[in-house]
Amino acid sequence: MHSNLLVFIWRRKLSFLLLASGLILFALWTWAILIDTTATASSTTPNENSAASGVHEREPVYQHAYIIQKLIAQANRILRAERLKDNVETESAKLSSAAHPHPLGIVRFLKPTSTAAENTLTSARRKKAPALPFGESYLFEQERLKILEQQHRQRNANMEDDGADDERMLTSAERQTQYENELQRMGVPVVANIGPDGPRAPPERLVHLDLKGAPPKLSFLKQMLPMLRSLGATGLLIEYEDMFPFTGALQQLAAGNAYKADELRDFLETAAMHGLSIMPLVQTFGHLEYALKLSEFEQLREIPESPQSICPSQPQSLAFLEHMLTQVIEFHLHPGNATQATPELPLKFTHLHIGCDEVQRMGECSRCRQRMRSEIFQTHVISLAHFVRQRFPHIKVIIWDDMLRDMTLSELQNSQIGSYVEPMVWVYASDIYHFIQPQLWDTYAKVFPGAWAASAFKGAFGESLLVPPLQRHLENNIRWLAVIGKEGGRFSKGLRGLALTGWQRYDHFAVLCELLPVGIPSLMTSLSTVAKGYFSTNPKDNELLRVLQCVFQPDSRRSGHAWLELHPNAHHSQLFLVCNYPGHLVYKYALRLQDKLMEVGVYLQQTRENSAWLSDYNIRHNFSSPLRVRELTARTPMLIEELLTMAREAQQLLWEVYDDHTVAEFVEQHIYPTITKLRQQLEQGQSLLQRRSWPQRPLPPTTELQQDLGMGAGKAHQGEQ
Repeated sequence: MHSNLLVFIWRRKLSFLLLASGLILFALWTWAILIDTTATASSTTPNENSAASGVHEREPVYQHAYIIQKLIAQANRILRAERLKDNVETESAKLSSAAHPHPLGIVRFLKPTSTAAENTLTSARRKKAPALPFGESYLFEQERLKILEQQHRQRNANMEDDGADDERMLTSAERQTQYENELQRMGVPVVANIGPDGPRAPPERLVHLDLKGAPPKLSFLKQMLPMLRSLGATGLLIEYEDMFPFTGALQQLAAGNAYKADELRDFLETAAMHGLSIMPLVQTFGHLEYALKLSEFEQLREIPESPQSICPSQPQSLAFLEHMLTQVIEFHLHPGNATQATPELPLKFTHLHIGCDEVQRMGECSRCRQRMRSEIFQTHVISLAHFVRQRFPHIKVIIWDDMLRDMTLSELQNSQIGSYVEPMVWVYASDIYHFIQPQLWDTYAKVFPGAWAASAFKGAFGESLLVPPLQRHLENNIRWLAVIGKEGGRFSKGLRGLALTGWQRYDHFAVLCELLPVGIPSLMTSLSTVAKGYFSTNPKDNELLRVLQCVFQPDSRRSGHAWLELHPNAHHSQLFLVCNYPGHLVYKYALRLQDKLMEVGVYLQQTRENSAWLSDYNIRHNFSSPLRVRELTARTPMLIEELLTMAREAQQLLWEVYDDHTVAEFVEQHIYPTITKLRQQLEQGQSLLQRRSWPQRPLPPTTELQQDLGMGAGKAHQGEQ
């Protein structure tokens, strides 16, 4: 009996295996449905967490689907092997049965067509798919799970879109909080109410080109024009100073390396072709050193010893300034060459900036002292603006605002200066309201129908800086967006626009500050922010990567790093080291030079100031340890050679942007002073090493010390030489 039962089970092993496998798969299938239903329900329930938490909720579903697929694949492999073995045994049994029929007559080795396991699974799947043979239903199940896996993958791939849908469900305050958290992660300054839902961008975004004394080649500036336009610039604020090709009686104002008229015309036409307006800036009160330093115009100074400002009480002063303004205006009204066969391309030239900031010497000559400073300033400005209005009626006049800040409302209103000029309010610090308080905004709004604002992208945080602090400039521009959004409504014609200034020198006599190519990352980051009205944290919406031709591919989800990472007072971000914009080699060189100069500075401080064997005292008395001196000066020859190599490299790189004069000035200003210090230290060390005998202590004080303080030397020591 038992043997017959075992034979029966053995003969039906395939059916039992299929039944057991079916029950297991039915349990796994039910488990997967329950988990998928739970995940779907949780995803449709409003969630207080961020979109990132949804990613973690979907991961278990994906893992379960993957496990089920693997189990089914393994089961299919077993079934295929058993079916192949069963077919072989069936054929053998048929031959055996024909010769020797089984006594029970009930065991038949035939391919099953319907089993209890199939009926159970079929009833469970009736709502999902039509009935199939058992073996085929297993294969269909595997394909269905592949589809399920693909759906989960697609859901994970659309994670950003789902996050966007979730974001649309958030309130404005919640979106702003998420935005500010992302800014903090990137190191971008956070300013309240500035974000995607914040104020609109200023209508005009001007990029200031300060050309005085170190003019970039116009070929380089032409390469910048499409970049500026792509990132949202609407015009250029060009401050020529002595780089303008003055002619006639004013020819002496032009520097020896000033732009040629034909080259400048070509540049202006190229700017017009890119849709950029032009606003010339001509200083007409202070900052006239480039003109008043010359003997031909010396008599026009406010005081003889300073060429900083012109005397407005002299009749020749107004005639001189009118002549200068006329040449600049007419050049921009008719930039094309009259001899050309092709018609000229008209410039968008509607505003003229006449400067008038930081008039440090005013009201000091004998005639000016008889009048109030506010009256002197306003009369001079109105006279020049009236001249421009009479000769060129369509051109509006702009001045810097700093000389107006201490004037009262009645003084400004009585002079009617608001009918002649518009102020450009400039602040380069982060706390704009510290300099322009709300009551001053109210005063300006009552006097002037419209106004302008000015920020900075370089040339504001150090007279001789090598690299601009990008984060500080970005914060200045973002805070200006908040101020424009808040104060623009005070003016009947609003705040017309924002000028991003980039000073090349603090004045005509100052040395170079940050070079223009070195300031391009700061300029482009601030410009793209100002043009959009906020800093876009999404690299797909921020044009910075495309315009600067950065090869960096942002993937913050995988790497955990933001595509732009700034730090407090940072001078750069690693992003700009993998970009290919015009001038990028100069920028990278400036960073390397800055690091090298800091390294050498620390070395000199340690060997000269912190050392006890190579100090000024040791050198004056020719008294030190030869062993220590050799140790302290061992690196000096190598550092000298490294700086000489960097000086030669500067000649090659800067030549693409500047002429030989500017390149020489840069090397002389930044590199050769350090080389001179190193050479001096080496010479002094060699002098100390020449001595072979030394006097006994105490050493006598120097002659200067005896003369200035009366300190006696006591008994001289004959051994000291």
